[in-house]
Amino acid sequence: MMILQVCLQFTIFMSIRTSVEKRNDQLFLRNGFKTHGKYNFSLIKKQAITLDDIELIACSDAKYNDRDENKMKGVHFFVDDYRFENVYNNPDRTLGKYSQYRFLLSPDFSMYAEMNLWRQIESVAKNRWCGAFWQEHGLIVIPTISWSDALSYDFCFDGVEQNSVVAIGMIGCKTDKRAFMSGYNEMLNRIHPEAVICFGTPFQEMQGNLIPVDYMKSRKVVR
Repeated sequence: MMILQVCLQFTIFMSIRTSVEKRNDQLFLRNGFKTHGKYNFSLIKKQAITLDDIELIACSDAKYNDRDENKMKGVHFFVDDYRFENVYNNPDRTLGKYSQYRFLLSPDFSMYAEMNLWRQIESVAKNRWCGAFWQEHGLIVIPTISWSDALSYDFCFDGVEQNSVVAIGMIGCKTDKRAFMSGYNEMLNRIHPEAVICFGTPFQEMQGNLIPVDYMKSRKVVR
C-alpha cells in the first residue's frame, strides 16, 4: 500500500513538472522576440542587403548541403503551405537547411478573404515569428507582405520596421487587380519600403523601387 502511494505521488509530481515545463516552453509561448502592432506580432527588423542580382529559389527546391550556385540565392515560400509548415512547427530542425542560403523571405502563409480573420491573423503571426527567429540566429530576412481585403489592413502590415526591403507575391493577384492595388498602395503608406521584391511581373501602375524576379527562372535550380 505504501509503495502504491509513493508511486502515485511521484506520478502526480512528474505530471505537474511536465505541465510547468510545457507552460514555459518558448515554442508554446512564442514570446521571445520584440513585438509590434495591435496583436503583438514578433518584429522582423530592417536589415541591410545588396539589391543587385537578386535571385530566388523555392523552399521546396532547397536541400541540405546544396550546391554553391544555389547558396548565392535567396529562398522564397510562395508555394503551398504544406510544403513549409515545419519552419514554424519545428524551427530548429529546419534551421540548418535554410541557413546556408544568401537570405530568406519570411514564409508566405496563406491569406485569403474567405478565411476567418483569426486565421489570417494567425498566418501573419507565423510569418513574423519565423522571420524574427531566423534573424535571432544570424540570418538575413526580408519580410514577405500579404493582404486579403481591407479588413486585413488592420494587422497585415504590422511586425515590420519602417523603410525595410520587403517582398510580395504577384502570382494569382491578376484576377482582382483593384483589390491588389488597394493593398499594395496601403503597404507603401504604412511601411514606406526601401525596395519591393516582386515575385512575378508587377503592374505598370505600381510605384516604388521595384525589383521583379522571374517566376520561371526561380524554378531553374542547378542540380
